[in-house]
Amino acid sequence: MDLTVKNLLNIENKIKANLIEQNIENHPKIIAVSKTFKIEKILPLIEFGHVDFGENKVQEAVDKWTEVKKLNPKIKLHMIGKLQTNKVKFAVQLFDYIHSVDSEKLAQKIANEQKKINKKIKIFLQVNIGDEDQKSGINKNDVKQLVDYCKDVELDLVGLMCIPPINEDSESYFEKMKKLNNSLGLIELSMGMSSDFLIAAKHLSTYIRIGSSIFGQRS
Repeated sequence: MDLTVKNLLNIENKIKANLIEQNIENHPKIIAVSKTFKIEKILPLIEFGHVDFGENKVQEAVDKWTEVKKLNPKIKLHMIGKLQTNKVKFAVQLFDYIHSVDSEKLAQKIANEQKKINKKIKIFLQVNIGDEDQKSGINKNDVKQLVDYCKDVELDLVGLMCIPPINEDSESYFEKMKKLNNSLGLIELSMGMSSDFLIAAKHLSTYIRIGSSIFGQRS
């Protein structure tokens, strides 16, 4: 068995055991964050039947995934990086989920582009849950307004996404996100990475974004 597949199964088993131990009902999906890795490194996971993959640069994803997705129509591709408005057209054609919407301008652009090709992408709003100046995402106090706007422009808004402050305990941030998501009546929640996925699963994250613990360290 390929090491990436072993790593994926190991993570899934850890999550399952941890949730059973805490008597929490949750079955999060793992997004294998394949950014910077060549398709040869990713193919064993595809052959194994894994479907959720994450990229954070549109051009890299287009080069890497366009043909692969034609051959494997079940694959769901997640845009997890910052999306520039001038790349939206290409992102909409390729991706199934966008996790990083944080402005009305970006929401409107996605709505326009997907109407042109009659496609509905699933959308997450990125929340700057730690109020960090340097980080993308919308302030938690402005989320409701953007949620309403997304509904107005007929986006398929499914949930919220966050990246908590680095080198801080994620627990309190994930708890805030869960409450915020619930208060807005949203179903999906995108949070948790290699360092804190067990905490994210405990706080009912439905999509966990894992790169290095599956593929190894990036060069």
